[in-house]
Order: sequence, then structure tokens, then C-alpha cells
Amino acid sequence: MLGYSTVGSNRIEEARGFYDELMGLIDMPKAFDHPSGGRIYGKPGAMFGVLKPYNGEAACVGNGTMIGFGLDSRAQVDAFHAKALALGGANEGDPGERIPGAYFAYVRDLDGNKLCAYKFG
Repeated sequence: MLGYSTVGSNRIEEARGFYDELMGLIDMPKAFDHPSGGRIYGKPGAMFGVLKPYNGEAACVGNGTMIGFGLDSRAQVDAFHAKALALGGANEGDPGERIPGAYFAYVRDLDGNKLCAYKFG
């Protein structure tokens, strides 16, 4: 079971604004501000964070790394994708059915981290 995931940011103030709105849309509120200047969001059973790297070096995108958010409806997937784009994210794949019964949408955040919103069924 996956408990939490984080992404790094070189634009932490902008990233906090981006994720405050995006996580608010999917009912994952701010849990606490991280000592790195980043922020942790959470709800029972799941946490997500945007942080400055612990080692003090620049954040970079992992090649093949993607964070997936399982949502309650296709409408939520559509809204997540649209909100991320409105906040300055980049489209990596319009919302749609990838295989029967599997609805996915892909975006990149302000630092290029890849995010997926999905709904099975």
C-alpha cells in the first residue's frame, strides 16, 4: 500500500499556490508546512507533498516518475486536469479512456513533475 509521495520544486512559493488549489479541488487539504518551505497535504490514508530537496541541490524531474491520484469520478478527473492547466501546468494527455473502464488524464506541474488523475470504472 502506498502511503505518501512527494515531488521536488525549485519554485516553492509558486508550487505551494499551484498545489493549494489543485489539492483543494480533490479534497486533500493542507496538513502542515514543511521545514523545507514546502507543504504537505493529506487525508486519512494518503499524503502528498511538494518540497525543496533535502540535500540542498536543485530539484529535478525523475525520468519515468509519475504521481497518480485516484479520484471518485470522471468529472473530478476532468476538473483536476483543467485546474492544473489553468494554474500553469502543461498538458501531457487529455482526459479519456485508456482501456475499457480506465479513465486517465496527465499533466506536468510548474517544475515538470508528471501527475496523473484517474478513475477506474
